[in-house]
Amino acid sequence: MEPRLVGPGPYRATRLWNEIIELFRAGMPLRKHRCRFKSYERCFKASEAVECLHELLGSNQNFGPEVTRDQTVKLLKKFLKNHVIEDIKGRWGKEDFEDDGRLYRFPPSSPLKSYPKKPSCGKEVIKFPDWNEPRAGPSQEPIPVKSIAMNSEMWYKRHSIAIGEVPACKLVFRRELTQTNIEEIWKSMTLTRLQKVLGLDSLDEVLDTKLVNSKHIVQNVYNVNKQGIVTLEDKSKELPHWILSAMKCLVNWPSCSDLKQPTYSGFERDVFKTIVDYFSQMKEPLLTFNFFDVFVSVLGLLQKPSKAVEALQISCLLLPPENRKRLQLLVRMMARISLNQDLPRLSESVRTRTLMVQAFSRCILCSKDEIDLDELLAAKLVSFLMDNYQEILSVPSALKSSIEDHVVHLQRVQFQKSYPEVYRVRFPSPETEAMLFPEKTKQKPPILMWALKKPFQPFHRTRSFRM
Repeated sequence: MEPRLVGPGPYRATRLWNEIIELFRAGMPLRKHRCRFKSYERCFKASEAVECLHELLGSNQNFGPEVTRDQTVKLLKKFLKNHVIEDIKGRWGKEDFEDDGRLYRFPPSSPLKSYPKKPSCGKEVIKFPDWNEPRAGPSQEPIPVKSIAMNSEMWYKRHSIAIGEVPACKLVFRRELTQTNIEEIWKSMTLTRLQKVLGLDSLDEVLDTKLVNSKHIVQNVYNVNKQGIVTLEDKSKELPHWILSAMKCLVNWPSCSDLKQPTYSGFERDVFKTIVDYFSQMKEPLLTFNFFDVFVSVLGLLQKPSKAVEALQISCLLLPPENRKRLQLLVRMMARISLNQDLPRLSESVRTRTLMVQAFSRCILCSKDEIDLDELLAAKLVSFLMDNYQEILSVPSALKSSIEDHVVHLQRVQFQKSYPEVYRVRFPSPETEAMLFPEKTKQKPPILMWALKKPFQPFHRTRSFRM
């Protein structure tokens, strides 16, 4: 059975789970084994299962070579818990699988998961102001008008309006684009672009659009410093100073300007553990539970890096500003620590980059409900984030320009509806512009005398010059 690329869309984690199980059952060699003077048919050792599944995950484009042997063992623990495999005595349900010589087998029943039924999220229709719609409120109360005696002149005016000779006056209620309108425009156009990049017919299966806060998008776009890091209005949501100092210490090692106390052997590992402990105690991952399915869907685009970068750019704009800022600082620290050759190894058994992924994956992405592949999916996403964090965590300029142009267009339409005469003067139509600024006849440049002369001809010897 050939592995398939599971693209973006609803229930991607469940589809990946079923895909891996089918590949594992088809590719795991089964043979006869002996245990305590008894023979068992069609089974396998735990170490053989680890070897087979690790090779399968590493060669699968949905996961890649970043998958470690330890992560493979954890996945097999979940296989045992969910009755994908069982021991030779038929026991399952616990995560006591170890990388050893114990024997396991496949159960006869199918372990594939069914797709959960999610409550349908109704599409949120964003209503923009109607220029001709009267505004509700006390100003719409009927204005008392004195009765007018009908005479011949008044009758003539009303008759002319009725037959269409004179257009009837119509009140134009002035409507302005409020900040709320602009924020809703940002939300609508951002989600539309995300849907297009993901190639989905609808975002309903991967995102409840009602949970997207339009204010967060606008703040993430405009409230940034020179480095592109989000600036928070509520300073109480900033990272503590001691955590920022610890992160700077490892990034700039061995130049730790913020730390005045002397260092000791193993000091850098204690600093790293402090950072890991702080981010691990968060109640919710930085990418939030609400957007888990969106980011998992983006993983289906990693074969097209440019599309994956754009999809992650847009998805990260949906985050609360404090989450986006922490994500920016954390991923930047992870990438720079991985490239810091002067920093001593933070682990004896694992490379620094792999350690970064293992330590912070779950505090960046995980599901509220336990999903068996969320650790592997998070590791895949975090690796891609570290490689492309400068682009992904910046504001998408093309999206920003298109939305700003659209807002300017709507504001101009509003001005035209409210003040047609002023608009006609300030922004003349092509016909009136031609009347106001008649085109001048272009004069032909004077013909120079030397231009009429023939070009220089080379000298040719004639008969008269012959001797």
